[in-house]
Amino acid sequence: MIPKISYNIPMMNKETLLAFFREKMQRPMSFKEIVSYMHLSRPEARALKRLLREMLHSGDIVLTRKGLYGHAEEMNLVNGYFEAHRDGYGFVIPERPGERDIFIPARATMGAMDNDRVIARVENWIRREGQIIRILDRATTRIVGRLDITKTGCYVRPKNKAIPFDLHIAPKERGRAKHGDKVVAEIIGYPTSNRPTVGRVVKIIERPEDPKAEIECIIDEFYLPRRFPSDVVEGAKTLYTEIPSLLRGGISKGDSERLEQKRRDLRNLPTVTIDGEKAKDFDDAVSIRLTEHGYTLWVHIADVGAYVPWDSAIDIEARKRGTSVYFPDRVIPMLPKELSEDLCSLKPKVERLAFTVEMDFDRYGKRSGTKFYPSSIKSDERMTYTSVRKILVDMDKHERERYDYLLQAFELMAELCNILRDRRLERGSLDFDLPEPEVLLDMQGRPEAIVSAERNFAHMIIEEFMIAANEAVAGYLDGVGVPSLFRIHEEPDPMKLEDIMKITNSIGLLKGKKGIKPRDFSDLLNQIRGTPEEEIIDYMILRSLKQARYSPVNVGHFGLASECYTHFTSPIRRYPDLVVHRILREALTKKHLSDKNIKELESILPDIAFHSSRMERQSDEAERAVLDAMRAWFMKDKVGEEFEGRVVSVRPYGLKIRLKDYYVEGLLHVSYMTDDFYQYNENNLSLYGIHTKKRFTIGKELKVRIDRVDMEERDIIFGI
Repeated sequence: MIPKISYNIPMMNKETLLAFFREKMQRPMSFKEIVSYMHLSRPEARALKRLLREMLHSGDIVLTRKGLYGHAEEMNLVNGYFEAHRDGYGFVIPERPGERDIFIPARATMGAMDNDRVIARVENWIRREGQIIRILDRATTRIVGRLDITKTGCYVRPKNKAIPFDLHIAPKERGRAKHGDKVVAEIIGYPTSNRPTVGRVVKIIERPEDPKAEIECIIDEFYLPRRFPSDVVEGAKTLYTEIPSLLRGGISKGDSERLEQKRRDLRNLPTVTIDGEKAKDFDDAVSIRLTEHGYTLWVHIADVGAYVPWDSAIDIEARKRGTSVYFPDRVIPMLPKELSEDLCSLKPKVERLAFTVEMDFDRYGKRSGTKFYPSSIKSDERMTYTSVRKILVDMDKHERERYDYLLQAFELMAELCNILRDRRLERGSLDFDLPEPEVLLDMQGRPEAIVSAERNFAHMIIEEFMIAANEAVAGYLDGVGVPSLFRIHEEPDPMKLEDIMKITNSIGLLKGKKGIKPRDFSDLLNQIRGTPEEEIIDYMILRSLKQARYSPVNVGHFGLASECYTHFTSPIRRYPDLVVHRILREALTKKHLSDKNIKELESILPDIAFHSSRMERQSDEAERAVLDAMRAWFMKDKVGEEFEGRVVSVRPYGLKIRLKDYYVEGLLHVSYMTDDFYQYNENNLSLYGIHTKKRFTIGKELKVRIDRVDMEERDIIFGI
């Protein structure tokens, strides 16, 4: 069931009040004026006051300095989250899809920190410049940094360079921490115009002696949860006692009616999971059949919603976490391992509950029919990407004999994957084939290599099938008019395309064009395929794109060239997927949702979308921090050694270089380039020597020496 949101007065809800603000209010009004205008009784006025307080917190309305209420849109105000830069300025990324970012100068941030939810007033629409006037929700409650004790006071210098101020610590609030200690400090007072940020030390972080300890430090840095609350642990254990047959891997007639109701039995349908070697949480499984007119594809997704109802202890904790976080040596899961690795995981040879998307495709990859339903499945095999590659690409005799009873299914999957992929690329979907770093650990948990993770044809099969399922679910929910969460990806800001244009001009691509537009990206990617510049331009295009996010408003997915997209296929590790499961089940069961249910969804989805997007960004940042740390630990014993490298980025202060032998990046600072005076050419993004005429551009190969590894900052410094 959708969670209940209760108001004492039925007519008094967010939607009616927003309509009043938009349509009736000609100017900002006081509370008394609104009560009088709406002819409210005393109980209704009390309900109004509570509702106004909620809407002020969410940013839908604002309160002026004179105590008057007004609609944010009518006052040149934009709600969004603040993306801070280490130099103090930043951008407000609007919550409303389709709007360009708002530049916030350093003097106008009002003390906002990275990822804070804010309201900004736009002061120049042409330059898209403004100032933050209110901070709705603080994203940062703790800061990790170095404790400095000076004559003027005690401060924590933040490790995160996007935080442009120090945290003042009163003597009684520093505990046993000493000068130079690395500490975790809790913020007890945020900055104002006349007061600095103040905090107290809550933990002293010991200098890590090995990579495992370094990861523990990063968990502290990002304030990630190490364990589940006791009520969540008890709830997970209770599921075992309530559904004992599931624990044994079977679904008996005596199981809960709630789990079995209207569930289609697909246990005899040949089904496989395809995942990485280390995976333990199997979200998805697939089945396929050749039909008279094309193919029938079944995408089975773990039915987490059957176990985790709205607002249960497990659900509230999953909503708070938002996503699972993956490190080389561990996973910080969204759900307890009893669910993520067992009850919900689509393990082989055991019966599991699933939510199935059944899709019919013709020979050209056009979807001709779709069905959605809860199901019972039994995966025949737990396949890995490596094994499927051996079967389909390498034609490995041993592997093909081992899985001979599934060969036809794998070959059909390959056929359909190619057809769907070609169709997606034809419509303008961006296809980045970029390497991803993978940290290989030894038995002691130390990095023994950092390599490019293999992405083979088996990965593409699962990607295409999941994209197809996500589009089918999103299209259905959008078509029946049910409020839902969409995965949106907006077009890039034109101002961010200039660097790409400089590179394409310098290497003779897209000749004759005065400017590059987002719709040119697909053609550009095709032109550079197989060239030395391919990876570099791929990365530049990626950096120019806005970050995909969750929203209750559908504006399409630019990167996939999809008119309607959602996340449905990973409910074990992403909370939005679990929400979409529940909404789809509700829509299928009730056929027509009541106005009350629709309003309840509309009231909770914006907050879920915003929080889930924020937690996704935090997860990405934490995973990057661990990768940087593993690179530093891996290279610390290689100081003085020489390696072949390649320039991947050029900045006025130096070159970012990636090594050939290892997937490791570092900085060659311009001050280390001592053979000449080098200047930065902004027109073609290069550094050139005034006397030697040497030119360093993106893609240039050179030999570098490891001069220094900064373990504190997790940086690798190159010399030439």
